[in-house]
Amino acid sequence: MSKRISLLGSTGSIGRQTLDVMDACGMEVAAITANSSVDALEEQARRYGPELAVLMDEKAADDLKVRLADTSVKVLAGMDGLLEAAALPSADTVLTAVVGMVGLRPTMAAIREGKRIALANKETLVCGGELVMEEAHDFGAEILPVDSEHSALFQSLQGNRDRGEVKRLILTCSGGPFFGKTTEELQHVTREDALHNPNWSMGAKITVDSASLMNKGLEVIEAMHLYHMPAEKVSIVVHRESIIHSLVEYCDNAMIAQLGSADMRLPIQYALTWPRRVPGPAKELDLWNCGPLTFAHPDLDTFRCLKLALDAARTGGTAGAILNGANEAAVAQFLAGKIRFLEIADKVQRAMETVPVIQNPSLTQVLEADAAAREAAR
Repeated sequence: MSKRISLLGSTGSIGRQTLDVMDACGMEVAAITANSSVDALEEQARRYGPELAVLMDEKAADDLKVRLADTSVKVLAGMDGLLEAAALPSADTVLTAVVGMVGLRPTMAAIREGKRIALANKETLVCGGELVMEEAHDFGAEILPVDSEHSALFQSLQGNRDRGEVKRLILTCSGGPFFGKTTEELQHVTREDALHNPNWSMGAKITVDSASLMNKGLEVIEAMHLYHMPAEKVSIVVHRESIIHSLVEYCDNAMIAQLGSADMRLPIQYALTWPRRVPGPAKELDLWNCGPLTFAHPDLDTFRCLKLALDAARTGGTAGAILNGANEAAVAQFLAGKIRFLEIADKVQRAMETVPVIQNPSLTQVLEADAAAREAAR
């Protein structure tokens, strides 16, 4: 069970909910980090008294340093600061809740210190899964999933003795705000439309990924690495109610699933308290009033981002880094009002067609593939 945590991305949705869990479970904050949210990080630093606070934006970090001059909190900036927070000796666990490819290097730094990694940054495994899992094995670091779907798989695999008994992993998908719509109907959807998720409260980038179903494709790649499964053994089912968070089907056709309310604090807490379970702040699931549960196939023709992600899953190598880098760049353009929703898939496809895939890549080659994909998407 975790006791002292370095929280990377403490001001975002996952970061704030992690602090709720830590408050409820009596855990200590070793470090907090954010991109540029000076006010929020100052408030957290004064409340929790961490050893270290980091802002990626250097000017914001300079401002924070002045504001916290009357405290003992050390303030750092940029990637160097993020890496120091990830490797902090006093922390036994690093929860990575930063968004995007920026999470890869600090996760690797924490792994090399043998930390428990509570992983909410799926891009780490999508882009560098082979490297990450190899290093976790070599350095004896635990990687525990924070995503609700991967936590559900992890919990449903707890009694499994032999992975050969697993027939397939089944990831559930809410379908996002555009479930059932046609390509024609998606031609003119707005930023506000895409940011309206029916079940979950998340940051803007992840919410757009959920609307395009790219998020589910990234989770397929993540599941392949976390559970050492080939692409053909990972399936997706649209489950609008988000009550079943994922399932494992075994060779005898029995299925084991994890159910719960749509509350991210439950998977966050399990990653921090595993192998124990303790009372926490997550909402109780009321089975008597949750209504009927429905299931459907995802529409790969309309939601092309999901199809592209499944193609990358089968290709392997740097295909995941290319997919993710192009998607991050395209989603940023969509959120800025520069492109339309359906153009996200166009830009990802262009990058996947033009940037060469390298098998068994080094970390440098993963970073180069990411940069090339972003340039192609621009």
